[in-house]
Amino acid sequence: MNDWRRSQSGETAALFRNTIASLALFFLAAGGARADELGVASYYHNPYHSGLIAAHKTLPFGAHVRVTNLANGRSIIVTIVDRGPFIRGRVIDVSPLAADALGFRSRGVTKVRLEVI
Repeated sequence: MNDWRRSQSGETAALFRNTIASLALFFLAAGGARADELGVASYYHNPYHSGLIAAHKTLPFGAHVRVTNLANGRSIIVTIVDRGPFIRGRVIDVSPLAADALGFRSRGVTKVRLEVI
């Protein structure tokens, strides 16, 4: 009887460890998937900030994001300082300086990939 309980408790502990490990991997993978975002970028003027800045709906202020223009391959790193854009399909608004560096200011919008770094 005692051996049976020892066997059951070992199996329970192994199942518990495997479950915890699986949950940890799931949450790490989910966090990594959130780091990349595809969509449309536009540019805007922020009178309170200058430089390579951007607005994003949910990323925390101060987050650094690599923005890659999918049309020409150019990429820059911007700092999130504002909320927006509030137009469906757009994922980020960048400063005019950032739009120039990415090569889309004359067009106004471009498809981009965002990577939180």
